[in-house]
Amino acid sequence: MTLLGSHPFAQVDVFADRPLAGNPVAVVFDADDLGTERMQALARWTNLSETTFVCRPTSPGADYRLRIFTPAAELPFAGHPTLGSAHAVRAMRGPGSRNARLVQECAAGLVSLRVDQSGGLALELPPVAERALATSDEMALVRAVALRPDDVGAHATLDVGPRWTVLELEDADAVLAVTPDPSALAALSKRLDLTGVVVFGRHRPDAAPPGEDGTDSPRYEVRAFAPAHGVPEDPVCGSGNGCVAALLARRGETDYVASQGRVCGRDGRVQIRYEGGTIWLGGQCVTTIEGRLSL
Repeated sequence: MTLLGSHPFAQVDVFADRPLAGNPVAVVFDADDLGTERMQALARWTNLSETTFVCRPTSPGADYRLRIFTPAAELPFAGHPTLGSAHAVRAMRGPGSRNARLVQECAAGLVSLRVDQSGGLALELPPVAERALATSDEMALVRAVALRPDDVGAHATLDVGPRWTVLELEDADAVLAVTPDPSALAALSKRLDLTGVVVFGRHRPDAAPPGEDGTDSPRYEVRAFAPAHGVPEDPVCGSGNGCVAALLARRGETDYVASQGRVCGRDGRVQIRYEGGTIWLGGQCVTTIEGRLSL
């Protein structure tokens, strides 16, 4: 295989304020010379939920163009790779050019990002579209995550680029106890053209894990399963949390923090803010690896 050159590289932990607690994304810079096949091969090799490639923008107003790959496929948009890549881009450009706002171009369109109140990054969730599934398909998805129909409250299949079926459970303990069937869920996701299933449930106030800084404990626990994309469980999922936020907005939910990743040995925190009809999703990011890749 012919080497195309050396590329700056970073690995960023997203939705955490310290290394090894969030969801890592691999970020490859100056990637315009890499074709889709090489990008997909690298994503399989890193074996992270997502690997991204920073390219020159083609849309006016965009700061950069991002291509996003799971180990199995390219995605039009994803939340944690968007935040982690923006963090890496700002670090690469240096302190003198770290704008408080960025615009990312990706296959789903232009995504606005900003530095949030805590110094982390937040993205404006792309428009949310609802997809109708047959009742029999909904019930098959419920069974694939080892649940019964009576276990599920509010639910919807929502599209923000990735397409998630979102299921509300009784509480956070029920979320933490879910044991899906990866083979059944992967087959259903492929047949229904879904990314996967997200489950969420509310923490009891006396049982919620503390916030990263000892305050602002999470209101919801979230888990996301995408075995059809080579990700049996995504440690901390931005687009999945965005779909949860869109579902909760229907009943007038206010700003909140969600926790995700404890089953995977992580401790992610996702900040949701509602501003009019816009959902902003964000969190802290920390770079854990910097170097160069010979591809």
